[in-house]
Amino acid sequence: MLLLVATKLHKSIAITVLPDLDVLKNIIRDTANDEILPRFNCIDYNIKDDGSIVTEADLAANTRIRQALLSLYPDIAFLSEEMELAEQEELLQSSKKLWILDPLDGTSNFSAGLPLFATSLALIVDGEVQIGITYDVNKDEMFSAVKGKGAYLNDQPLKCKTSGFSLDKSIAIIDFKRLEANLRQQLINSRPYRSQRNIGASVLELAWMAANRGQLYLHGGMKIWDLAAGSLLVSEAGGYAATIEGDVVFKLTMTPQSVVISPDKHLFDEWQSYVLKASNNES
Repeated sequence: MLLLVATKLHKSIAITVLPDLDVLKNIIRDTANDEILPRFNCIDYNIKDDGSIVTEADLAANTRIRQALLSLYPDIAFLSEEMELAEQEELLQSSKKLWILDPLDGTSNFSAGLPLFATSLALIVDGEVQIGITYDVNKDEMFSAVKGKGAYLNDQPLKCKTSGFSLDKSIAIIDFKRLEANLRQQLINSRPYRSQRNIGASVLELAWMAANRGQLYLHGGMKIWDLAAGSLLVSEAGGYAATIEGDVVFKLTMTPQSVVISPDKHLFDEWQSYVLKASNNES
């Protein structure tokens, strides 16, 4: 089945044919099962220049997915976490259509034997996310979304809903290490929620928000490959997301973006207000 997206160009309408979602899901699922899962608890890791961890599984999955995408869709450029920064920035500036891949998010978990990691792929057309896929190979959970067509988990629709929780009874998923000091200290000293979690895999955390797993989310600086697919999943599921300052979450930039999310509009408004005030050191 072909997916069509209309793009306004001056006074005419151009129709862009999107890649088949099922084909993409099969590429991601097969790669994760063949290249990532068999290496779990079986390989060593290396430290990259930026301090992050990379394993043989990251590189093998990156190579296989890139080859499959370029073979099927040679007109679509490809960007992944495993590229050099200069090449990534050039691709963002020059590409009308662009794949953005995180072959293995949660590599620290993967290398430590923790089964919390996933593969995430997004398609960007004219600066907007049109397709988002996040696959948890351990649970065989395939999260997917197409812009304007909803979000799904293993082909079942995802729909964000009102939780019925107050802010002080909510569970928050928070990445503390990337938060500014004032905000981090405020959250520790004056906790506004009931309890806090951090699973160490950003793409899974965003997918879980789309699936109503937890009520609040906060991240101080997410990379583009971590938030591209997830931002579409949350949006298409009907969730609410913004930066701490209230800006849109997804931008074509290598600059890390803060992310505030809730599946619940009432909680989102309260949570974002609290986070902004705490970030500005306001009582």
